[in-house]
Amino acid sequence: MRLRHASGETVHLGYCTNVHPAEDLAGILAQLDTYAVPVRETLGADLLGLGLWLAAPVAAELAADATARGRLRTELAARGLEVVTLNGFPYAAFQAPVVKGEVYHPDWTTTRRLAYTLDLARVLADLLPDDAARGSISTLPLAWRRPWDADRADVSRRRLDELAAGLAAVERDTGRPVRVAFEPEPGCLVESTGQAAALLSGMDTDRLGVCVDLAHLACAWEEPAEALARLRAAGLPVVKVQVSAALEAADPAGSADALRRWVEPRFLHQTRAAGCAGAADPADPAYAADDLDAALDAELPGRWRVHYHVPLHAPPEEPLSSTLPVLRAALAALFTGPEAGCDHLDVETYTWGVLPEARRPRTDAELAAGIAAELAFARDELVALGLTPGGRSGSAGVPAVGEQREPRGGVERNEVPA
Repeated sequence: MRLRHASGETVHLGYCTNVHPAEDLAGILAQLDTYAVPVRETLGADLLGLGLWLAAPVAAELAADATARGRLRTELAARGLEVVTLNGFPYAAFQAPVVKGEVYHPDWTTTRRLAYTLDLARVLADLLPDDAARGSISTLPLAWRRPWDADRADVSRRRLDELAAGLAAVERDTGRPVRVAFEPEPGCLVESTGQAAALLSGMDTDRLGVCVDLAHLACAWEEPAEALARLRAAGLPVVKVQVSAALEAADPAGSADALRRWVEPRFLHQTRAAGCAGAADPADPAYAADDLDAALDAELPGRWRVHYHVPLHAPPEEPLSSTLPVLRAALAALFTGPEAGCDHLDVETYTWGVLPEARRPRTDAELAAGIAAELAFARDELVALGLTPGGRSGSAGVPAVGEQREPRGGVERNEVPA
């Protein structure tokens, strides 16, 4: 979906497809019909944005084959779908039975991560709608926090220089600018905006910047307006925002039984107690654990926030809650000024398949309905801040964007499984 900021800027809102497991072109096209088209139709939108996730093998295949890229663009346009951003954080197998720390490999000390990201840039340059100002790719914030040393830091800096040069070459070849956004995440080398300012400053900010994931921001216990000001002061542009919410427990000891229902084997659920905000190291074990079960065993003190992307429209059952107040504060800080603070927004709830059993979608249709309800929620939050539905009209086979119609069938925030 496209929205217009009061400044006249077009703001793109879509959902991230890393919730789906397909890792080849045939599977990706199939998931468009199974999920993306029903989501668009439920919302009554003429055009739906996707934050496409392409695993490394299919990214390499598409980067090497202009005909395949053209086919993908055509298939997207025929379904009323557009892509301005890619999720380049998971390299492959993101919906495998066990992912955990594997999602951080290969990291930015490796040529494989560089090659994958430049493959994505070449693909995205050909997928961009003709009237899109730019493309964006989110990626991991250099590496998991350990092991790390001066040699790894030097290698990663060289990789970032090579990345900027590669993105410049893509723009020369295609005429389309693509920026890469490093996404602070709990447990990684860059977890907070303070660490981003310290470790990412000095890179080519015409082509490189930051992806602010609002669940991650909440887990770092950062105040959104201050965090965004910190990035601005460091000269780091917010290239992309992932509109997400984390799990919160005001009384972890009293909520232990409820929290244990959220422990699962696929993803890491890094947990941070409120005291981490004042710690020199946000991953200090006095306030932090690298997974939810470890936090329960350690009995971390105070209120907790858990890196577990929960459906925006359907808060967890009491006594648990979500970090929607952080999400709202961040969106207000981004969009109530004279200019839009970011033009690429992705709803990224990739955890639908590992939610507690009673909240998990049972069918493809239920998953599509849940994604549509999340997007409706995010759209309504942005409209409440003064953005208006619609934007520049599409081209090259992409349908024109009209005014947003009322959701077909009356999508409400809490009426679908979560």
